[in-house]
Amino acid sequence: MKGRGGGGFGGGGMQNIMRQANQMQAKIKKLQEELNEREYEGTSGGGAVTAKMKGESKLVSIVISPDAAGDVEMLQDMIVGAVNDALKKSKDTQAAEMEKITGGLGLSGMF
Repeated sequence: MKGRGGGGFGGGGMQNIMRQANQMQAKIKKLQEELNEREYEGTSGGGAVTAKMKGESKLVSIVISPDAAGDVEMLQDMIVGAVNDALKKSKDTQAAEMEKITGGLGLSGMF
């Protein structure tokens, strides 16, 4: 068997791998920017409290049904629940979108 240069990658194999890695990095950066601008909505108390947040985990709004204003402790719990629901939706969506680009390589934290 004849050996080739480039550590078994062939003529321009390493350059090709680097080009693909750079393209993937650019796609990930663009996706992260797009996901940060998306809004996610979470609810609790059967819709009594709705929280909206942007993908970068920035709370945008809280909407409270007038019917929910009676019990302050329960209202506080519903607000926390709605915010956590929106945050979970944001993170789940971001992870799923990143998976599409990285193909399960687990690279999302690297970029």
